[in-house]
Amino acid sequence: MQELALGIDIGGTNTAFGIVNRRGAIIAKGSVPTTGHASVQHYIAALKSAVLPLAEKEGLDHFAGAGIGAPNGNFFTGEIVFAPNMPWREIIPMAKLVSDALGMKATLTNDANAAAVGEMMYGAAKGMKDFIVVTLGTGLGSGFVANGDVVYGHDGFAGELGHVIAIRDGRKCGCGRLGCLETYASATGIVRSADEWLAVRNEDSLLRKHTGKITAKAIHDAALQGDALALELFAYTGKILGQTLADAIAITSPEAIIFFGGLANAGDLLFTHVQHHMEENLLNIYKGKVQLLQSALPDADAAILGASALAW
Repeated sequence: MQELALGIDIGGTNTAFGIVNRRGAIIAKGSVPTTGHASVQHYIAALKSAVLPLAEKEGLDHFAGAGIGAPNGNFFTGEIVFAPNMPWREIIPMAKLVSDALGMKATLTNDANAAAVGEMMYGAAKGMKDFIVVTLGTGLGSGFVANGDVVYGHDGFAGELGHVIAIRDGRKCGCGRLGCLETYASATGIVRSADEWLAVRNEDSLLRKHTGKITAKAIHDAALQGDALALELFAYTGKILGQTLADAIAITSPEAIIFFGGLANAGDLLFTHVQHHMEENLLNIYKGKVQLLQSALPDADAAILGASALAW
């Protein structure tokens, strides 16, 4: 019986992996650097050296396969395609490389889609067939599930909510366009707002002692202490996110929107405003129907669990 799966989360600097059972319990885990390798082949060799002893200890015949979450991961082709934050800028056939190295089937998708599959199998979306997962980290990722299936589109790249234009002719995004949602509603986005406001406004704020080195955590801490500017930053960020979610809801009519990532940990500081502006901008037929939920997966292991769920 194949009761185990390997989850691999490939990040820009670090790759985390874990052996997971069908209940979502992580039996063993580890990590290897993503960077610092002479080539992708050297990276695969390092990953194999770290993973294989743990997998062999459990018995390779017990594995359904490996699931891989990665930026710009294409579910259809198993390739990482021109990922801007990866050490390899070309097209990498990552699923095949991992499969050949470990001797098991490997399935790859982008990290936010992996999170959506993980929530559906182990987390807050258990039993749901229509929902959106939004990851609020350095950027803003998303995975759309409709009728019980992840929406991939014809080419494997559907569901990029972070690159919906939230503000026309707005901030320059790393993708090259102007006004993308992630330039406002992400950890990086709220810091950009803080830097812009502090440069042109004069009121006192706890954030002024961090000028030039502001972090999302510093904004969160200041807001918890009642800092007016920090509280306004969360209100502004929540407004833009809520308005954009109202548009997304009109496309797939989800039962819930599930959030995880560092900025999502702000809780009511952010989501009171998200809820208000989402409801205010919804078409009447959707009002009051969409739940906003926090991920039920533990922060530290969410990416591993999401990736492992692909194997099932």
